[in-house]
Amino acid sequence: MIRYVRRRLLTVIPVFFGITLLVFCFLSLAPGTIADLMGEGGNVIYADQAALEERLGLNDPLPVRYAHWLWDLLHGDLGESWQTGRSVSESIAQRVGPSLILTGSGVVLAIILAIPLGVLAAWRPRSAWDKLSSACSMVSFGVPGFLLSLLLVYVFSLQLGWLPSARMYTTGASGSLGDLLRHLILPASVICLSNLGELVKQTRSACLETMGEDYIRTAWAKGLRSRAVLLRHVFRGSLLPILTTVLTHIPHIIGGSVVVERIFGWPGMGSLMFTAILSRDYALVMGVTVVIALTVFATNLLLDLIYGLADPRVRQGRAVR
Repeated sequence: MIRYVRRRLLTVIPVFFGITLLVFCFLSLAPGTIADLMGEGGNVIYADQAALEERLGLNDPLPVRYAHWLWDLLHGDLGESWQTGRSVSESIAQRVGPSLILTGSGVVLAIILAIPLGVLAAWRPRSAWDKLSSACSMVSFGVPGFLLSLLLVYVFSLQLGWLPSARMYTTGASGSLGDLLRHLILPASVICLSNLGELVKQTRSACLETMGEDYIRTAWAKGLRSRAVLLRHVFRGSLLPILTTVLTHIPHIIGGSVVVERIFGWPGMGSLMFTAILSRDYALVMGVTVVIALTVFATNLLLDLIYGLADPRVRQGRAVR
């Protein structure tokens, strides 16, 4: 197993540096810099703008700038935000918590609803559960997140006045748990509905595939009860692909949802990335990219370990049919 983990890490490291290089190059090709944006308002004269570009190293060649950034990264320094002058690590640390609260709540709620719904839809095809799962998948895949957010705000905030439409806490309030939950309901519901369709579909497909296996027919032939067949055999046999689908949502939890956070004014990683791109704060964009990339790689490594423990053929590098 140690050799298998080492082999996986050796493949992850070059991919990680390749991703950071691509993002760094794309940012450098984007028109305008933070110095240009500051000069557009007329508050910065040309000499000050040139001095700012020199201080930020924007006049250096692209390979030199990337080498400096990579050197700082290898020493645990993500740099400082060009816009605020604060540490990138500090800025990200303040936004991770709100993203975990919002996106984590939505994804966990989607998992709680999707797994039993997908299992029941596979267990009783063409039943009410199957129709309900199809309806949830249709809404999840067919309605964009921004449209769903606007609809919920219009109905529950503007028309009914039941729930707040923006921010994490009420302005001027003490920031109580109840206030947080009231602000969390609408954006978390959008994230839940957006992820529900894929989770229901994958759970249903995995259970249907398992139900066609020979050991399921053997369980029926033994005279086991339906509940025992469903929980002990069908669900357990489908657990690995279901777990794979669930774990792939972990990077989404860390990275946040850009659209939902912007519409609801939620101070998470998604809105931080959006603001950093608009302000050409490339140091902050690269910092968020590093966090998301590391989260993706850690999740994939965890999935590989799970598959390696479940099937020795994966550890030995042989194809699984």
